[in-house]
Amino acid sequence: MKKLFLLSFSLISLSALAQTDASKTLVAKKADAIEAKVIAWRRDFHEHPELGNHEVRSAEIIAKHLQSLGIEVKTGVATTGVVGILKGGKPGPVVALRADMDALPVTERVKLPFASKVKTMYNGAETGVMHACGHDSHMAILMGAAEVLAVMKNDLHGTVKFIFQPSEEGVLPAELKDGKKSGAEQMVAEGVLENPKVDAVFGLLIQSYQPAGTITYRPGGDMAAVNDMQIIVKGRSAHGAYPWSSVDPVVTAAQIVNNLQTVVSRNLHITDNPAVVTIGAINGGNRSNIIPEAVTMLGTIRTFSPGDEKMIIERIKTIATKTAEANGATVEIKIPYSSHYPVTYNNPELVAKMLPTLEATAGKSNVLLRNAETGAEDFSFYEEKVPGIFLHLGGLPKGSDPTKAPAHHTPDFFIDESGFTLGVKALCNLAIDYMNMPKGK
Repeated sequence: MKKLFLLSFSLISLSALAQTDASKTLVAKKADAIEAKVIAWRRDFHEHPELGNHEVRSAEIIAKHLQSLGIEVKTGVATTGVVGILKGGKPGPVVALRADMDALPVTERVKLPFASKVKTMYNGAETGVMHACGHDSHMAILMGAAEVLAVMKNDLHGTVKFIFQPSEEGVLPAELKDGKKSGAEQMVAEGVLENPKVDAVFGLLIQSYQPAGTITYRPGGDMAAVNDMQIIVKGRSAHGAYPWSSVDPVVTAAQIVNNLQTVVSRNLHITDNPAVVTIGAINGGNRSNIIPEAVTMLGTIRTFSPGDEKMIIERIKTIATKTAEANGATVEIKIPYSSHYPVTYNNPELVAKMLPTLEATAGKSNVLLRNAETGAEDFSFYEEKVPGIFLHLGGLPKGSDPTKAPAHHTPDFFIDESGFTLGVKALCNLAIDYMNMPKGK
């Protein structure tokens, strides 16, 4: 009887394995067939970029595509987000796949036939608008995954929720009203992970410095928590020729910037976790011979643990306050000033379960462990609620020098489109294999 049971169990396991192999073959075939379509979508999005919470045209294209596939669609989520629900033919868990939609206030320099020529006013100044972080690619890849999975609907053991999210890069504080947040945080607040309740979430970011055809991953803390900050130094104005009559907020601000450099170098246990404290903007005064009343500084904090985050914020407040007091000035400090993202934390158990799927999809040699990165991602808000994995997809032309790749968020940002199909395959296979996993595995 025991031998019969083991034989039956083995046959079931082999059958499940055969089904998995067959589904991967079908996914590969379908993804390859729509490669040109995915690239065309990406180029269209790239040529017509939209800033956060203004992705009206992009959302309309996405919604029409999902509807054409017979997918249930909800629009206007978190302002301009789109959510599609594909119910499989068989019962099972709910898997969410996410893509971000927004572009950046960057003027493109890349010489492409589909380069952005869009201009807008941002923070009081005219600027170009550009997909300088690959969100155009992410939308196109997830649209491709939706098309492939829709064809396989009757064989899916569960439900797939397609999350097209606005405003991953955030919006200006003035644009947020009535206590609303932006991006993933607002989508979670509006129930994107409910009805039906999501069991696992997967997302990806295409990287300009990572070779096309590769996928990188990291269990645990992958991308940093981020807090922005505002420090206003208040002094006393005077004629620049008579500085002794002033309490100089410019000199005080300069001293605060220098003193803040000791937070990471002297207060952080750097062998445990990295961290960053950066002042990115200083504004004060309008004339060479007038000492102003105030100077405003803006900055960012990046950490990988709640303990480090708490310690660094406390040290910044102490250093800024005491430095100002030593000069007879005062400070107002806001941390966070307009946004806070938690650590992008990939569930280690889920990573271990899904790693074979990634290796089967891309080839074992093309799936690589990566170092933690001090960039931030609001995908972390989904991972706070449900287990998730955030992957990094290669977008560097093969044979190119990664150290010379144009950085994200810059006018020269460039992506090789040959890696898109791997992104489609990876998202599809992650969803299918997760849904096919026996409960408790």
